Amino acid sequence: QVQLVESGGGSVQAGGSLTLSCSYTRSTHCMGWFRQSPGKEREGVAAIDAFGSDLYLDSVEGRFTVSKDDAKNTLYLQMNNLKPEDTAMYYCAAKDSFGLTRAFQLYHYWGQGTQVTVSS
Repeated sequence: QVQLVESGGGSVQAGGSLTLSCSYTRSTHCMGWFRQSPGKEREGVAAIDAFGSDLYLDSVEGRFTVSKDDAKNTLYLQMNNLKPEDTAMYYCAAKDSFGLTRAFQLYHYWGQGTQVTVSS
């Protein structure tokens, strides 16, 4: 089992920045950030694997950066130039299986989420 706890969400104006953090109890092969807003399907925002390779949703490429610090057992999502359409509940997730992916169906462990609200 892996326990995940997100933090760092909040309310910002468009163009602002936030950094989300996710503490985890042990390392896994791949970790990711996902988001979901009411009435929409959960989508993979960014993922990073044990080799440091990463993957991004097209709409956040160049604005968001995923990173992790295994010494601190923490995953991060640096979000810059936020837009109102980035408003959602953001979740941290992890999987042990090999393969870098943003497909939420393949992740086994999930945090409770942290809300991000971007106003125009």
